[in-house]
Amino acid sequence: MDRIESINTERIRWCANERGVSLEQLADEAGVPRKALVSLLEDEVGLTFSQLRKVADYFGRGVLFFLDPGPVDEQQVHSVQYRTLTNQKPELSPNVRKLIERVERQRELYLALREDLHPDDYPVFAPIDIVGRRPAEAAAVVRRWLGLDQANTFDSFRSAVEAKGVLVFRSNGYAGRWQIAKDSPILGFSLYSDICPVIVVKKTRAETQQSFTLMHELGHLLLHRASSIDDDVDMHSQQGHEREANSFAGHLLVPDAWLAQVRDDERPAAVEQYELWLAPFRIRWGVSAEVILRRLLDSGRLPQERYTAYRAFVRGRQFEDEEVGGSRMYRHREPKHIFGDMFVRTVLNALGSRKITATKACSYLDGLKLTDLHSLERYVAGA
Repeated sequence: MDRIESINTERIRWCANERGVSLEQLADEAGVPRKALVSLLEDEVGLTFSQLRKVADYFGRGVLFFLDPGPVDEQQVHSVQYRTLTNQKPELSPNVRKLIERVERQRELYLALREDLHPDDYPVFAPIDIVGRRPAEAAAVVRRWLGLDQANTFDSFRSAVEAKGVLVFRSNGYAGRWQIAKDSPILGFSLYSDICPVIVVKKTRAETQQSFTLMHELGHLLLHRASSIDDDVDMHSQQGHEREANSFAGHLLVPDAWLAQVRDDERPAAVEQYELWLAPFRIRWGVSAEVILRRLLDSGRLPQERYTAYRAFVRGRQFEDEEVGGSRMYRHREPKHIFGDMFVRTVLNALGSRKITATKACSYLDGLKLTDLHSLERYVAGA
């Protein structure tokens, strides 16, 4: 079998180093014999096209990337947004780095499909100007801009944000290309763009956490006009931009007028009872007890020691809240859960308009099988 001899081995080493994988891991995970990879890197014995394509697919690159004789120019290889996130958190795992790149490719795909269809039929990102405003004031303006009602869920928040031209992805709960690992501290990230920003929210059992992450990331996009990646520490930070994004999200999810409905004289003595006390409000507003408690703390209505005690209580039971697996009998619905209604409808519209093939549509929608694609079409159509 013919072998390609003009492979730039330095580019393979660069990619492996960036991903934090050894050459042995690369060979095993890419499905290339270790001996073949060692022969390439040590003795410059070429790979077959099939083997090189497996290496390229593993790194999310094209085959031609590894045939270019020049050194890697990171300014060209990675977007500004990607570099922003990895500079914020240099310790990001290889899987999260790959996910960021994957999200960027999905956005480019979405924009290309939208351009081939009817661009005027899609919402245009035209961010309301709240830069420099206090988070509470900014949140009130954005609530009106989004057209939010008092009763909300993650899905209603997501729809409102997507209607403003922002793609909202949610990581998959199952292990795979679109999962943020359960043990990863990352809760979400946002990629700023003047044309089409993207917010990615980690799937957790508590949808209220997802809602807070969504609005925290929206705060970064609107208040700071910047990309950001955030973990649990950031979601409780009292410093700089993270504090502003947290305050913005809290006021947006629980405005002052709503907070006034919570009666301090009914607050239980035991922090273990706080969720029951706040149940009518958190269920109606689609938020967690912690968001309400944080708002009460910031407004001076809840002592710091009570809030700290509640946080300790929550941390002590975290093992009970781990995501659990389940049946995948509704596999056809997963692309909508991951990529959102706007992205999925765009792919299906392109398919219906014969702009793409069914095979392409399946690959764009998390590798669906053809039978699942037809089920997804019926699901989105409401049949």
